[in-house]
Order: sequence, then structure tokens, then C-alpha cells
Amino acid sequence: MPAIEPDFRQRVEAIVSQIPRGRVMTYGQLAALCGNARAARVVGGIAHFGDSSLPWQRVVNKQGGLARGYPGGRAGHRQVLHAEGVDVSDDYQVDVASLLWFPDN
Repeated sequence: MPAIEPDFRQRVEAIVSQIPRGRVMTYGQLAALCGNARAARVVGGIAHFGDSSLPWQRVVNKQGGLARGYPGGRAGHRQVLHAEGVDVSDDYQVDVASLLWFPDN
């Protein structure tokens, strides 16, 4: 497990709060932007146990796969993304290449 700085969670949550509707970020992308590219699983833990008011539905795995641990499972994850206008395939994947978002700063 990579060493995590004390403010890592706050940095992750700050970026997640900015992801626009209809766009996604990956766990690894968030980890790298927050200073620890090897902490994608930690980001997943933050998503699972963190602030539920944040748009965690906009975070997917590096292949665009939806989270089994999302409330309602992958079907619940798909439903919320679909409501935002994101197409999700029958095998619970989004086109991460066209939907990937990068913050300006």
C-alpha cells in the first residue's frame, strides 16, 4: 500500500466535486493528480466510504468500467450516469476516451 499524505482525501474530494455532468475521471487519474499515482485503490476506498454528496458516479476504472460497490451495484451506477446523459454499454462500460475530464489547474 502506498504511503498516503494526510490531506490526500481532501484533494481527491475537491477534484471529484468539480467533475462536470456527462464527464468522467478514473481512479488512477485522480490518484496521480492528487500526488500518488499508485493510490488508485485508495481513491476507490475514499469513494466507497467518503462523502456521499459528491458525484462519485463520475469516477470509473481505467477501462471505463463501472463500480460493483456503487449503491445498487453496476446497474445503479449505470442508472445515475444515464440520467446525466452518459451512454453505458450492456457490459457496464463508458467510452472513457471521449468522456475523460481533466481539471484546468
